[in-house]
Amino acid sequence: MRQIPVDTSNATVMVAKAPQPKVKDRRTGEIAVDKDGVTLMTVEVMFSTPDEVEILKLTVPQPGVSEDLAMGTPVALTGLIASAWDNEFNGQKRHGIAFRAVAVTSLAAAASKPKAA
Repeated sequence: MRQIPVDTSNATVMVAKAPQPKVKDRRTGEIAVDKDGVTLMTVEVMFSTPDEVEILKLTVPQPGVSEDLAMGTPVALTGLIASAWDNEFNGQKRHGIAFRAVAVTSLAAAASKPKAA
């Protein structure tokens, strides 16, 4: 399936919901892992451009998620890609766009540091 890079250079991005482990199977509570066995996290962000604001749900490997990401924390997204998906479950066809990033990094520490003179 084609992966499309997402340009974040003109966007303001903030955490909308604190990171949570991504659940692979809601019935069993099994947590999703990637092909290397790394736990995957779900991070919801507010992605704001001059024209619109959207809430995106991102999948990110756990090592790529900054600590202390709380609602409202400004973040940088590294390697953000979008992928179209579709499936059929119980006879109903569904489709959408999945977003995945290599890292979600807090910008709060950088913003609070005093600038050198």
